[in-house]
Amino acid sequence: MISRIALDAMSGDHGPSVIIPAALQILAEIDDVQIIFVGDETVINQLIVGQPADIMQRLSIRHASQVIEMDDPPALALRNKRDSSMRVAINLVKQDEADACVSAGNTGALMATSRYVLKTLPGIDRPAIITAIPNSKYTSTHVLDLGANVDVSAEQLFQFAVMGSVLTNAVDNLSNPRIGLLNIGQEGIKGNEQVKEAAKLLTSSSSINYIGFVEGDDMFTGEVDVVVCDGFVGNVSLKTMEGVAKMISFYLKQSYNQNLWTKFAALVSLPVLNSLRKKIDPRRYNGASLLGLRGIVIKSHGGADQFSFAYAIREAIVEVQKNVPSQISHILATLLSERRHIE
Repeated sequence: MISRIALDAMSGDHGPSVIIPAALQILAEIDDVQIIFVGDETVINQLIVGQPADIMQRLSIRHASQVIEMDDPPALALRNKRDSSMRVAINLVKQDEADACVSAGNTGALMATSRYVLKTLPGIDRPAIITAIPNSKYTSTHVLDLGANVDVSAEQLFQFAVMGSVLTNAVDNLSNPRIGLLNIGQEGIKGNEQVKEAAKLLTSSSSINYIGFVEGDDMFTGEVDVVVCDGFVGNVSLKTMEGVAKMISFYLKQSYNQNLWTKFAALVSLPVLNSLRKKIDPRRYNGASLLGLRGIVIKSHGGADQFSFAYAIREAIVEVQKNVPSQISHILATLLSERRHIE
């Protein structure tokens, strides 16, 4: 099966200078993929000149005259930039000219445009943003929602759990992912009413492997595969993780550079530090999915480098190969039917 991936080539902090080399790397590594670059045709042509014939045969360019900036309000971008590289790339998915879209652009605009163009799957009220984070089992834990929905209902948390379960099953090959609801404690009496009601819905669904409430530190233990929360909590949690990681990196560098002996210690411990960096390198976890849409849209970090953006493309390819939207739609329909039968 050929995966056709539309890339918003003008997006992110670095635009085509990072996105195009990342895509060319993927084309060289993976045979059954086609790339559609969306953006300024003149700029893109300059960056793909001289590529081997077999790669040129699997890429194409779709010109777009506008670019959505990182500070553009989503409503303004949706209304006034209909020929933006982001909008055109999403339209290609809608028109079945591409199987997935990848963008490093404005998250709010990407979500608003994707929802407007592609619409949500039957049974899904709102799309959610999900990504993977490393854990102490040397695997990954998926967390959603990461900012698309600040206020959610119990039913929407239930929908997030279904979507997260399907995605994790698909990309991590886990047949029965463990689902946890993020809460301020593991006891059943704790949490707000939405979380408590969502727990009841999940407990009554035999097709979901719901393990109960989890706390913030459980995201890193490897004892839960999918952590479900509202977008406010999820986004704050993600930014907190990033801040702690930067702080630890800062103190390590500062400690190793204190004097000659600490620099020597750094040299001796370099293999261990390199191994650790490889295992928890955030660039390997780039590529957040906008779940719940009638199509596949992947959000790359705006500051992604070539190595990192290539991982976002790989995420899109996996979701295309596993047909994630169709799986979500099928399982959710089964669960809703099951619930109506019980009621």
